[in-house]
Amino acid sequence: MPGIKTLRAMSSALKNREISSTELTQEHLAKIAADKTNSFVTVAKDNALEQAKQAQQRREQESSHPLTGVPLAHKDIFCTQGITTTCGSRMLENFVAPYDAHVVALLNQAGMVTLGKTNMDEFAMGSSNESSHFGPVSNPWNLDKVPGGSSGGSAAAVAAGLVACATGTDTGGSIRQPAALCGITGLKPTYGRISRYGMIAFASSLDQAGPMTCDAEDAALMLSAMAGFDSKDSTSAQRQDAWLADFAEQGIPDLDRPLKIGLPQEYYADLSNGSIIEAVQNTLAQQGHELVDVSLPHTQAAIPVYYVIAGAEASTNLSRYDGVRFGHRCENPQSLEDLYKRSRSEGFGDEVKRRILTGTYTLSVGYFDAYYIKAQQIRRLISEDFSNVFADVDVLLTPTSPTPAFSKGQLSDDPIAMYQQDLYTVPTSLAGLPALSMPCGFVDGLPVGAQLIAPAFREDVLLGLAAQYQKHSDWHLQRPNGSRVSKEWAT
Repeated sequence: MPGIKTLRAMSSALKNREISSTELTQEHLAKIAADKTNSFVTVAKDNALEQAKQAQQRREQESSHPLTGVPLAHKDIFCTQGITTTCGSRMLENFVAPYDAHVVALLNQAGMVTLGKTNMDEFAMGSSNESSHFGPVSNPWNLDKVPGGSSGGSAAAVAAGLVACATGTDTGGSIRQPAALCGITGLKPTYGRISRYGMIAFASSLDQAGPMTCDAEDAALMLSAMAGFDSKDSTSAQRQDAWLADFAEQGIPDLDRPLKIGLPQEYYADLSNGSIIEAVQNTLAQQGHELVDVSLPHTQAAIPVYYVIAGAEASTNLSRYDGVRFGHRCENPQSLEDLYKRSRSEGFGDEVKRRILTGTYTLSVGYFDAYYIKAQQIRRLISEDFSNVFADVDVLLTPTSPTPAFSKGQLSDDPIAMYQQDLYTVPTSLAGLPALSMPCGFVDGLPVGAQLIAPAFREDVLLGLAAQYQKHSDWHLQRPNGSRVSKEWAT
């Protein structure tokens, strides 16, 4: 089964017994062994081959899920029983969780094969995948460029054809921005759609897991297996959306009507690649959709608001890593204070330290009201902006990232410029809304993404519109070195 295949293509091939799960897994492991992007932190070969064997038995007994036997990779932020979970940090370099994250458990129940864990910015803090303790990830389109972050390993692995799908997490754009920079499809679901249990916390009111795939059809298939209520997560939403199961079994149906698509003018004010997004607008207009200008007036406040709130929550969440219970422990501490100081200083990288310090400052006495409370108030205004525009439109279309992939080291000494890479993704995260990035063109040989944003729990609208767009374009089929995603065996 040569070439790069979609999830649905592999599912169909397995169903028709054109290939076995073991053969498919071995093929993927061989690709990973030859990889030059540093996408993987851990390769779980023995575990993968055992899961593939079990999946094949399920296929033969015809008690399988559409994803049974299909390989995937997990971002190394999800706890995996028996496999290290490092979060890209020295602090958790040797940590092996005694349980599976809820997402991992659901995908295991579906019969998917875990090939390993993908590289990431340390504790999901970054937009370039350069802060990982295990070295930077390279963008497969140009190894001197970054893949985006923090889910850069997952994005690069899918773009390079090492896997057809990978899990990611999105706190301020960490699924969508690397998806755009690597030319794949990335979906950040509504906050609460997917359980956060077993997903190592960065900012608990923002973190959300999601799928990273070749196209919208595969994203829908992944989402159907990842979503669901979980009593172990107090923010998990109790919803029964029949379309999730329908999308998994039957694919994404055609949209039942033309949509009214809003174009937030704040997102287009300083856009350098406007012609590409205009081409997307023209394609959607040709498909019968109505495009209208709208305004999200508090957009420019989103970046400072996000870094106050996310930093404060990170400061709290990461306080548990003190060298006592788990995580890196310094050698020969002279006192309890020395244990704390040296364990945390040695275990965390510079970007994590920067955000912990910022967050601790904003939570401190005398600054809490001026910074944290004020940020939460502005967050509500940003959310209300979205509510107001969704009273008039069905979905929003924006750029995903201000620029294509930039060079490694280009922004490393300028944290503010790095933070601006999340300018178009952060507002959606603050409002807890679903958003999807899809490939829409190239600049100087590097992919560019367009972002679709929908009201809460309307991922079906995002997936339907993205699938329709991808039927009339082939950007999502392009892969580095002139290769393409093959649709053979697709149902």
